[in-house]
Amino acid sequence: MANPLSTLLLVALLSLSAAAATRTKLQPTNNVDGGICKSLVETQGYACEEHKVTTADGYVLGLQRIPAGRSSNKTAAKLPVLLQHGLLMDASAWLLNEPDKALAFILADKGFDVWLANARGTESSRGHTSLSPNDPAYWDWSWDELTAYDLPAAFQYVNNQTGQKLHYVGHSLGTLTALAAFSQEKLLNLLRSAALLSPIAYLGQISPFGRTAADIFLAQVNRLLDFICTRPGIDCSNFLSVTTGPNCCLSSSSIDALFKHTPQTTSTKNALHLFQMVRKGTIEMYDYGLPITNMQHYRQPTPPVYKMANIPKDVPLFLSYGGRDPLSNVFDVNLLLDNLKDHDKDKLVVQFREDYAHMDFIMAMNANQVVYDPLLSFFRLH
Repeated sequence: MANPLSTLLLVALLSLSAAAATRTKLQPTNNVDGGICKSLVETQGYACEEHKVTTADGYVLGLQRIPAGRSSNKTAAKLPVLLQHGLLMDASAWLLNEPDKALAFILADKGFDVWLANARGTESSRGHTSLSPNDPAYWDWSWDELTAYDLPAAFQYVNNQTGQKLHYVGHSLGTLTALAAFSQEKLLNLLRSAALLSPIAYLGQISPFGRTAADIFLAQVNRLLDFICTRPGIDCSNFLSVTTGPNCCLSSSSIDALFKHTPQTTSTKNALHLFQMVRKGTIEMYDYGLPITNMQHYRQPTPPVYKMANIPKDVPLFLSYGGRDPLSNVFDVNLLLDNLKDHDKDKLVVQFREDYAHMDFIMAMNANQVVYDPLLSFFRLH
């Protein structure tokens, strides 16, 4: 296994070194034998099912299902929960700690029917009805398509399998796609409530590291790193802290597990879209750069905006963010909350963890107590 620093360096490179072409992929992770069910779930004593769902635009996505906890029986009465990971990760993000500290296992042991989503392009979701991952057209998507196709496909599939509306948990990019969908009043007929951990909406106040990368776009990776690491306020001796903040409570074993399963593959276009958000400070669809090209895609010269204030006021939302998180920056989250200022007070729960950075919300050793217990209480109300 690669040493931690070199692996984190690769993660940083993949998230920053988008090339000029928009129909290519960023580099894949190493394969993990046996799939998520066999390698991470069944080894902990849980039943696990592998499912496939096809999106409206032809991508075949993998879903893992944990239908019951270790000591409970599978019953039709269990409420489903769909968990959606963030950028450069897959469903393994929810399974990196021991069962009493990993959210997917905790939910299963608490009596929920747990479903784990994997975004297109990740190890579990490389299929397509007509395209090969070796075809550049396969990678012609950004998080717009995750919002428009991946999330609806997963939501509808879980609803069809269980006959029930579902709770949703997103982390990082998995919060952005949900917020974007909710702002268009999509998925709401299938939703009970949504818990958003390290919520990403606005990115205008992202860390100096991310902003520098978005601004300069150097083609040569070595030149990029040399330049970034000499910028004021950036310490490249610890890329985990640089990219995700000084996480307070990660164990060495969970970090080792993280390195085995990340970085997962995403498209260059997806990275470009996120960089556009950093540069422009807006939440809008992918900008093709020229008014005439945007007209071809959107019938208007500029990309349509996802308006957070349009999220219906009665959608139950649980938001948890951290004071040390450079990606879900406190100022950006406050801008999101300002857009939600008219939300029904009994439908919005906001939690702030001063000591948490980006990865603490899915990997911290105390997250089961300080984040997941309040999250479970929220779910029980809805």
